[in-house]
Amino acid sequence: MQTANQSSARPRGKVFYGWRMVGAASLIQFLLGGLLIQSFGAYVAVLSEDRGWSKTALSLGAAIQSLEGALLGPALGWLIDRFGARTMVQVGIVILGLGFMTLSQIDSIGGFYAAIVLLAMGSSLAGYFPLTVTLVHWFRRWRARALSTMSLGLAMGGVAVPLVAWSMQAYGWRATAFASGVLVIVVGWPLARVLRRHPADVGETEDGLPPQTVPSDSPRADVGQQPSRHFTAQEALRTRAFWLLAVGHGFALLVVTAVNVHAISHMKEGLGYTLAQASLVITLMTVSQVAGVLAGVALGDRWEKRYVAAGCMLAHMSGLLMLTYADHPLWLGGFAILHGMAWGLRGPFMQAMRADYFGLPAIGMILGLSAFVISIGQVAGPMVAGGLSDVTGNYRLGFTLLALVAGSGSALFLLAKKPT
Repeated sequence: MQTANQSSARPRGKVFYGWRMVGAASLIQFLLGGLLIQSFGAYVAVLSEDRGWSKTALSLGAAIQSLEGALLGPALGWLIDRFGARTMVQVGIVILGLGFMTLSQIDSIGGFYAAIVLLAMGSSLAGYFPLTVTLVHWFRRWRARALSTMSLGLAMGGVAVPLVAWSMQAYGWRATAFASGVLVIVVGWPLARVLRRHPADVGETEDGLPPQTVPSDSPRADVGQQPSRHFTAQEALRTRAFWLLAVGHGFALLVVTAVNVHAISHMKEGLGYTLAQASLVITLMTVSQVAGVLAGVALGDRWEKRYVAAGCMLAHMSGLLMLTYADHPLWLGGFAILHGMAWGLRGPFMQAMRADYFGLPAIGMILGLSAFVISIGQVAGPMVAGGLSDVTGNYRLGFTLLALVAGSGSALFLLAKKPT
């Protein structure tokens, strides 16, 4: 009977508008991932060689991105909860494009940091946070599936890394950065216009189901359903689950951000691979990340999310250790598969778990406050790896420490039960 109700909810062939938004958000994530997040390591490697700047100085650029996102988080959450995200994402797209254009003109480390501030502001306004808050209002039963599909764009962005690296070698990093800025604005602006705040704005309902349809047939009572009560931001802060999820998420990003910033430099300088060869490893990592995202798309709303997250933390640890001590290309392949799969599968579950645990009325503010704690991992990962590399001459000590801390985070997710 439920199938019949669903089929009668809209004319045959009409696609739920929420899935159109997922597609637009995924493409925006592709731009961010391919041109900035996963390509930042290529800029670090090239600028270190071309300008002679230290790994610590360049790592500070990644720290600025994370700190700015953390500082903007609560304000962004408040604005999104009240006004929606479309205008904010459009402004972010323009600022991001201008940030790339500014990067193409820099001649000093101060200019580099100024460009990073613009890139960070643009990626915060147009990135994962506002897109996620928007989509969780459109999906309940298929929330993890929708967020995993959106994250597919970020994962696929890694496919563009070899192209960005080739462009740097063929045309220079300045031309590559300027072209990236133009591409972001031309493609990203119309995609942002697809976003809407609530399903009712276009005559739809959550998940595109009839209003009387209640998603009660989930195999697990705590997967894909609303919490027994809706939490305010202040109430969420007083729960154990909020802090366990935030710290565990921060531990995961110790590895993710360190890899994004330093993996290419480690393979190029420490392991003797060329920029193009190192970029191919990132491509394999991307393919694995896509596989992880697709697993989340297919089964994410049927799994106990905290158990999946705990397993992914162990995979992050194992993958980074394989990268650190790789003495054969197969070790690099193992790193790419383990880390990529863990990132792709775990990432979307983080926000889906928070929406499942705390409800939607204050979800923007809750995610924004979480960003403060998460930013510790985002900042510390690249800084620890880069600083210890400058001191010891390689990444082994820094990567090893980060891997072990991330692995210990598995216990945090196991303890992060839904508040009652």
